[in-house]
Amino acid sequence: MAFLEKNTPPAFRINDNSPNHQVLCLSGDWTISSLAEAERLVESIMLDKYRVTCLDTSAIDNLDTSGAWLVHRLRGSLEYQGRRVELIGLTENRFNLFCQIERHHPPEYKPEKSKVSLVGFLEATGKQVVNVGRDAIAMLHILGSLGVVLSTVLLQPKRLRGIAVAVQFDRTCIGAVPIVALMSFLIGAIISQQGGFYLRQFGADIYVVDLAGILVLREIGVILTAIMVAGRSGSAFTAELGAMRMQEEVDALHVIGLSVTEVLVLPRILALMIALPVLTFIADMAALVGAGLTTWVYLDIPPAAYLTQLQAAITMKTLWVGIVKAPFMALIIGLIACVEGLKVGGSAESLGRHTTMSVVKAIFLVIVVDGVFAIFFASINV
Repeated sequence: MAFLEKNTPPAFRINDNSPNHQVLCLSGDWTISSLAEAERLVESIMLDKYRVTCLDTSAIDNLDTSGAWLVHRLRGSLEYQGRRVELIGLTENRFNLFCQIERHHPPEYKPEKSKVSLVGFLEATGKQVVNVGRDAIAMLHILGSLGVVLSTVLLQPKRLRGIAVAVQFDRTCIGAVPIVALMSFLIGAIISQQGGFYLRQFGADIYVVDLAGILVLREIGVILTAIMVAGRSGSAFTAELGAMRMQEEVDALHVIGLSVTEVLVLPRILALMIALPVLTFIADMAALVGAGLTTWVYLDIPPAAYLTQLQAAITMKTLWVGIVKAPFMALIIGLIACVEGLKVGGSAESLGRHTTMSVVKAIFLVIVVDGVFAIFFASINV
């Protein structure tokens, strides 16, 4: 026949007969089964701040690690308040238990202070240079394999996955038309309003049309569209390929003998290179419409005069300068998105990090490519 041993509830009493000492006598069971009650008991203890406090554990019936930790925490909180605390009435086993708890007490948190030094700066710079070199090699690897796949597709057109290209074109181009058109409309309106505000002071209101037309067609239309596509479609490519990497679908393609570049990379980059010039043209037209409405309302330039001045200010060459940049920017965005997607590890944190890096790198390189084209066209007087 088994008997259940009943726990003695934890209790305390304070002996303050001495003017210099006060003894806090703990009694009962201080174990994990009575831990909640013991915690409430500890919170109700009120002691004199100016006398030495002795924690007497000799009357405790049962004490385990949880109860000892609670007593240790009580001692620490009293010492933190400026009291002097002593543990008395400890047996050898309980003394060893408190020693183990003290030894395994977590150290005080100290935030790491980053030391600014020339060596640390050079080390960080070197690491960044190495990472940039690795990214460049990875992009060249994808670009080379893309060239091999394209040559194969040209020789065997049936290998081109037309449905996949059409699906990606629908996602990257048709689905992006509303937001690109709205953004470009607003940008054209803002350029005309700000230009008119300053040119009006010199009586040169009409030249707002020249400013908006040339700026939109040569620079603003294509670069803002590329940035929008990098944030919208580039991040989507990275997330899709990263999810495939996490689910080992990319490894499965290798196992069954299919080329990852041919199946996953080529349709996305090809669709993006077709979509970005189309989106750039739509963005240019929307920006010019926004500029025309603003000049009509804000500067009292009627649509007929706006179109006449716009026709005199721009040529087809001005339009093509912006359109020609689009496929190269699309290639850069697609390469970076695919490289970052194929670098994703097996965690969601890795997926989020590489998706962010994809957008940041793509936007940076888009601006760099636009600057290179600006220097090139200036050198050939275009």
